Amino acid sequence: MTRTAKQEDSLDLIFGAVADATRRSMLHRLRDGALTITELAEPYDMSLNAVSKHVKTLERAGLIRRSIQGREHSCRLEAARFDEAMTWMSYYSEFWSTRLDALEAHLISKRKRASR
Repeated sequence: MTRTAKQEDSLDLIFGAVADATRRSMLHRLRDGALTITELAEPYDMSLNAVSKHVKTLERAGLIRRSIQGREHSCRLEAARFDEAMTWMSYYSEFWSTRLDALEAHLISKRKRASR
């Protein structure tokens, strides 16, 4: 699987963003629809400034989009960005599935030979 530097940078941003439990929680909450920054901050014991830093990380990764109407900032999930990460993971899932199937076949063959 050959990837460009831009694709690698994009994956770094995505995986870096979802590496944090608070940001994963925020993404989970945004599945049900857009939330304002204040609404997004409600369950967390942190300042709005700290929440804003998490939001900026998610924005840089392209996982959420922020819209501004007057003084209110609203965030919504950009689920399509997860496709890039899923494509990368699926490549390695297939790789390991093939390897594990080969290992299983080898162990079964070895067990049959040993029982003779």
